[in-house]
Amino acid sequence: MLQTTAVLGVAAAALGMVLTPGPNMMYLVSRTVAQGRRAGMISLMGVAAGFGVYLMAATAGITAVFAVVPGLYLAVKLAGAAYLLWLAWQAIRPGGVSVFAPADLPHDPARRLFTMGLATNLLNPKIAIMYMALIPQFVDPARGALWLQSLSLGAVQITVALTVNALIVLGAAGLATFLTARPLWLRTQRYLMGTALGTIAVLLATDKARPTPA
Repeated sequence: MLQTTAVLGVAAAALGMVLTPGPNMMYLVSRTVAQGRRAGMISLMGVAAGFGVYLMAATAGITAVFAVVPGLYLAVKLAGAAYLLWLAWQAIRPGGVSVFAPADLPHDPARRLFTMGLATNLLNPKIAIMYMALIPQFVDPARGALWLQSLSLGAVQITVALTVNALIVLGAAGLATFLTARPLWLRTQRYLMGTALGTIAVLLATDKARPTPA
């Protein structure tokens, strides 16, 4: 039986992560703006599959590997931080383009949209850290089967993330139209996103948390 505090804690963390800029948000918004809501939703299905992969891996005990081999965890964390810094630079560099700016992207078929959504999520350092270090902190051996607790808490995270991401996809086109008509706002959005990504990267790199076996 899960504690209410564990459910609320994971839900709050999931909400905070999904509302901050990251690879998933950037991909879903850019694809929706370029190809429409249907494409965004198919991409979101790929993202959902990526959540499922992480959930199954965490339930199977992959977190224990990182707990036993902390150097491997550190390498993954630093690689994720470097990736977020690169995304931050892409957002604020001279000549950079906002994810809400209309882009001439190829109209990919559904299979590729799904695959790209899956790959983007699997390479998302924020999600990796969520399942490697955060969710295990809410698992209590006194509360029953560890795998069932991990599965349940992961389901909470997935529900929150998919709900918010679906709303982002549905609103992306309208927001893009609004921002495109206001170049100053579009530039401001770029710098805000770049700053947020850079801040997350620094926090990720300097975080002292370590995964614990679930």
